[in-house]
Amino acid sequence: MKKMTIIIRQGKQELLKQLLHDSGVKGMTISNVVGCGNQKGCTEFYRGTQLRTTLIHKVKVDVVVSDDVVEEIIDKICKAISTNTVGDGKIFISPIENAVRIRTGEKGEKAL
Repeated sequence: MKKMTIIIRQGKQELLKQLLHDSGVKGMTISNVVGCGNQKGCTEFYRGTQLRTTLIHKVKVDVVVSDDVVEEIIDKICKAISTNTVGDGKIFISPIENAVRIRTGEKGEKAL
């Protein structure tokens, strides 16, 4: 099993949610986050004053999937979410040792 942490633009959240659902992902955790990276922030105007924002609002989606679908999901995300500009986001992949469904006690991929 692998944990995929996907950080994307806020406007792409519904598209990603539908893509994951269509790929057979049964559950996900979605968080609104702020951060900085290569995008380096943006310039906004508030009441005629220029403000430099260095922390950008993003959406973080955590899912745990079977090893055999990770590459397929990565390819789908990159094709669907990319705008070919800085700030599209990142995908981080981590191994998951085990999972337990609390209600039934099922373990491993059965718990997904």
